[in-house]
Amino acid sequence: MSLYRRVANKDGLVTGMTDQIFGETELPVPGLEGWRAKLELISRRQWELCRRHLWLPRAVSFTRPLLVSTMMTHTEWTLRALDGLGLPMETRIREALTLHALVHTVALSLADEVEAEQETGVTLDRWWLVQRKRADELLGSGRFPLLATVPAETVADVDGLFEYSLARHLDGFAALVGQ
Repeated sequence: MSLYRRVANKDGLVTGMTDQIFGETELPVPGLEGWRAKLELISRRQWELCRRHLWLPRAVSFTRPLLVSTMMTHTEWTLRALDGLGLPMETRIREALTLHALVHTVALSLADEVEAEQETGVTLDRWWLVQRKRADELLGSGRFPLLATVPAETVADVDGLFEYSLARHLDGFAALVGQ
């Protein structure tokens, strides 16, 4: 209870923790050469934060953002990475938020998996063993021939999903800016 002498409530605690966590990451000024390298850098730094602090993706809101300077520093840095591309500020902020959303969406899947394992004591591998009969029935039915060829480890690889999502998103953004 002595904690609440320093913060008013849970929201204040989460805000303070979020400010502390985003402050852990140093962002180079001016940063790497080129907008893509910069966007990759900030995305990977935020991914690292989310991997270390699994509660973080649930604390971040796009409609009711936490007004903390360290998180705003990340957004400002991202906007600066897009300088010189001739994009309106509306497009630049949407890009910054989309990158942040990409990181947090994949991070939520990671957090959910860790939470499920902690709550049930069942690892993902053990969960799949229990599901194997039903999966074999569905995939062996012939109704899902493409899904039947997907390597099982691909689905569970959240780091791979993050890297793939980031690369494909940035490929699309490159088409938008004409590079």
